[in-house]
Amino acid sequence: MSATLRDRYVLEGLLGSGGMADVHRATDSTLERSVAVKVLRDVAGEESARHRFVAEARTLARLSHRNLVTVLDAGIGEDDDRPFLVMELVEGRSLDDALRSGPLPAEDAASVGAQLAAGLAYAHERGVVHRDVKPGNVLLSHDGRVKLADFGIARLLGDTARHTRTGTAIGTAAYLAPEQVRGEDVTGAADTYSLGLVLLESLTGTRAFPGSPTEAALARLQRDPDVPQTLGEGWVTLLTAMTASDPAARPEAAEVARLLADGAPDAGATRTALLTAPVATAPLAAAAAPAAAAAATPARASAPAGSRAPTVDRAGDALARTPGRVLATWRGLEPHQRGVAGAVAGLVLLVVVAGLAAGGTAPEPTPTEPVQQSTTPADDPTDSEGSPGDDQDDETSEDPGDSDDSGDSGDSGDSGDDLLSPVVTDPSVLSPGKSKGKGKSKDKSKGRDKD
Repeated sequence: MSATLRDRYVLEGLLGSGGMADVHRATDSTLERSVAVKVLRDVAGEESARHRFVAEARTLARLSHRNLVTVLDAGIGEDDDRPFLVMELVEGRSLDDALRSGPLPAEDAASVGAQLAAGLAYAHERGVVHRDVKPGNVLLSHDGRVKLADFGIARLLGDTARHTRTGTAIGTAAYLAPEQVRGEDVTGAADTYSLGLVLLESLTGTRAFPGSPTEAALARLQRDPDVPQTLGEGWVTLLTAMTASDPAARPEAAEVARLLADGAPDAGATRTALLTAPVATAPLAAAAAPAAAAAATPARASAPAGSRAPTVDRAGDALARTPGRVLATWRGLEPHQRGVAGAVAGLVLLVVVAGLAAGGTAPEPTPTEPVQQSTTPADDPTDSEGSPGDDQDDETSEDPGDSDDSGDSGDSGDSGDDLLSPVVTDPSVLSPGKSKGKGKSKDKSKGRDKD
């Protein structure tokens, strides 16, 4: 291969090598500037490698962000025997090289994470998933900028064209998301997971899933990464959320960038922000205008200048701390201890459910209404045998208490005491046989008066 590409780019020293390409330092003889040239290695017969290389060039061409490596030119035509990409040259070193000297300070790790998350959020908004976020693809420039490189296996969301077989895991094993290991379709949440592992390694200096590629890939399907409590509650909360096994439980890259933009996450503020970030900013901003207007009102002129209402949500912060503490305690248990804890939790839950079921059963009502209906004169089956005159006499001769009793006996809304009171006080009801001949006895008494 000629040391000059297209009579313009003069290749110099080798900067690094990947799975299918080499990156050289080069000089653009036309613009007289230093560039990085990525050249596809001889992969005769592997048409998928060429297609993937071309896809990377076209993907980078549509992205322009300060935290993503910029593509300047490409040689991906049919006349180019060895396809190549011309990219900006980042003077510095990779994060992988930096970690060989030990872990990063918390503030430096936060800066790296914020910039990487910002670049990923920009790519995700345009439907691009990187799928290979790892320390070797993170470039640290001398001026403090952080850039994400190597979009060789990036994928467009919704793109049906595949350069790998369905069900095949692609990426670096130590930083794959669980859904990548299973060969499932991935979203931006996979990049968030990989970024969480990169930040965890940056803070601890060790990989979360060491071992051979197969061991590292399968380990994340059996357990979550261990996040040391010594990192502080803020980091523990953030990294635990980013490396959740469920993609839906992970924060978006834009949210991670926002949380890390001000430096290392605070122990309490980060935990609350993860729960209330979508709604916390707007109310505080909206309250600023009324507060300023209230300060100018004469009636409130006595308030100290520059005072403002406290914004600490202690209840929300306490609530936000609980899941992290429980999860951290759970992760600190040994496997056999987790089994015992799970069994105890199951028994407690069973007792609570049984208690609720027993306490929620209402006692059956006292059968007062049937007794009332069976003893009142209106319910006596022999009353129907009397003549119409007898019924009329009954209605005219009954006292107000009897009339109320017959009217209320069918009202299920009255209490039992109201139903029983006339039964106890009415002598005619206490004598079962008197209700039948009540009218006839009155006729006899009238006859005696006539006599």
